[in-house]
Amino acid sequence: MTTNRKNELIAQLVSILSELIEENDSEQVAEVSPRAVEMLTVKECTEAVKGLSERTVRKLIKQGKLPYIRKGDGVNGKMLINKADLIAYFNGQTANR
Repeated sequence: MTTNRKNELIAQLVSILSELIEENDSEQVAEVSPRAVEMLTVKECTEAVKGLSERTVRKLIKQGKLPYIRKGDGVNGKMLINKADLIAYFNGQTANR
């Protein structure tokens, strides 16, 4: 998929979401906000969990113990980890997939 096509799809999604938000009243919009997902970079993970190193975060990702998404092109893109999944892992819980 080309970059132009991706940008077109994102623009369409933003337009659709904007229409949906305008149609909903403030009470319904408030219900959506608490479900917002906070994504962290590898470095931000080390700041969120005291004593955690970037190497450990990358190792957990490689072992499949910590789910992530990659933002950007190929292996050079940033790895983003859901903060709730990170905290759940260190609390001995399974990740929210």
